[in-house]
Formats: sequence, structure tokens, C-alpha cells
Amino acid sequence: MADAGPQGTKRDFLFLATGAGLAVGAGAVAWPFVASMAPDAATVAAGAPLDVDLTPIQDGQIVNVFWRGKLIFVRKLTEKEVTDMKAVPLSEMIDPAAFDTRVKAGHDQWLIAYGNCTHLGCVPIGHSGNYEGWACPCHGSQFDAVGRVRRGPAPTNLPIPPYAFETDTKLKIGEEGGKAVA
Repeated sequence: MADAGPQGTKRDFLFLATGAGLAVGAGAVAWPFVASMAPDAATVAAGAPLDVDLTPIQDGQIVNVFWRGKLIFVRKLTEKEVTDMKAVPLSEMIDPAAFDTRVKAGHDQWLIAYGNCTHLGCVPIGHSGNYEGWACPCHGSQFDAVGRVRRGPAPTNLPIPPYAFETDTKLKIGEEGGKAVA
């Protein structure tokens, strides 16, 4: 009788090699189908929440970011601006809004607002105008440091997007209370 050892080893190798080849082939065929079910980068960027690192932003600085294709102002108010904005009487405003409705509790120094004038959608220029905020170069609307319209044809304040503070130095635009906004 002949020794069956080497024949069994060759057969085992062929079974393993064939099985591995089939597994790799099946994976190669299935990968494009599975990948096609994931949203593309533009779709993810259009609706995904945006993380903003607040660490490098200095007092008084305004940073412009884009979320869902819209301009967002992220402004770190100075202590003087916070004090001054809290003291403004509501009777002096076109669209009355208390300071506390424009910022999150515990984060008084941060204003997060859409960056388009509520009159015709122009982009107001920061640190300009009579109210330490923004002035619209097109039609003369002026907003204070927390985005309240104070003068001009703009009918309403700069809108506030949904956002939440994950930490004192990390902001997530597109979430409110830890839940993503659809």
C-alpha cells in the first residue's frame, strides 16, 4: 500500500486555496454594491453636523464657517460686549430679543448665528456699524454684537442655527441638546 500523507496534504491545500479564492472573489464582487448604499461625501456634508474647535478663537473674534451650504458666524464676545448687550433695553430694538435668548446658558461669551442679513440675504460686515456688531453694506441694516437688528430695513434678528456645546471648547452645529437635526 502507498503512503496517503502527501496526497491528503495536496488535496487539503487545493480545497483551502479554492475556498480562499472564492471568498476574495465574492468580497470583490460585493464591495461595490455595499459601498453604493453609503451616501456620497456631498450628501454627508450637506446634512451632517459640523464640529467647531473654539480653542483658537480670541475674544472679540468672528469666525465664519459653513453648514449645509449656509454661512454661520461664530463670535466670541468680550466681557464688555456681554455686559453692554445685556443692558440694552428691548424697546430700542426692531425685533426685541433678550440677550439670554441669543446665547446658551453657561456660554454667554459665544454667539452662533446665520451670517446673512434678514432683509435680502447680503453678508453683513463684522465689527462695523453703530452697535459693535455687523453692518449690511447693501441696504444699511445694522446688527448688534449678538445679532439683533437695531437699524435699517432688516425685519428680524440674525437667526440662530441649531447647535450644542459638547465641551467648553467644542461646538457642534446641527445638533440641539445632543440630537442631530434632520
